[in-house]
Amino acid sequence: MFEELKNEVFEANISLVNSGLVLLTWGNVSAINRAEGVVIIKPSGVDYNKMKADDMVIVNLKGEVVSGDKKPSSDTATHIELYKAFPKIGAVVHTHSKFATVFCQANAEINCLGTTHADHFSGKIPVTRQLTENEVYENYELNTGKIIVERFKSLDPVSIPSVLVAGHAPFSWGKNAIDAVKNSITLERVAEMALFTLQLNPSAVLPDYILNKHYQRKHGPNAYYGQK
Repeated sequence: MFEELKNEVFEANISLVNSGLVLLTWGNVSAINRAEGVVIIKPSGVDYNKMKADDMVIVNLKGEVVSGDKKPSSDTATHIELYKAFPKIGAVVHTHSKFATVFCQANAEINCLGTTHADHFSGKIPVTRQLTENEVYENYELNTGKIIVERFKSLDPVSIPSVLVAGHAPFSWGKNAIDAVKNSITLERVAEMALFTLQLNPSAVLPDYILNKHYQRKHGPNAYYGQK
């Protein structure tokens, strides 16, 4: 019943490795079938070189395994929390990609410094607060999802499809697994360029009118970028 979505999630996970966003087993992709109320996610700690589409694990929205003979990703509770809070997303990606994770470890948001950023994100990439000690020791992964949702209380997760978890690493999402991976790739490149830009000019900034123009021409109601 879910073979097509399992294959999509598997291919998206492999694309994280091929795009250089993941080393070892440091990442995962999931996708949701909202009609059936299930999430398909990478198994925990499985070597990408040995992983198969059939290894993908199906869980319900309580995190219980519905199908699969492997343990789901340890980040499953975070993914589920995002699906519950952001009803327009269809997939979630988590990596420890180098440059985005640098900003996470520095507890620093990524301001929009140029049009590459503005083409994909309608504003700065936000950073969460640090988890409290109690939040870490009680339902760590669930609470990671909760602080992401908390950070997006006044933000649109569709127009800003990524977040930096303080002291941890980034999460991205999208309408499907391929879209979510694309947003993760874009986040990493934007983070790399921002880091070098700030070294050359710590006060660099892109005016809002340029940011808005670039975002709207690709994503706005009168978007004209690309082919019809």
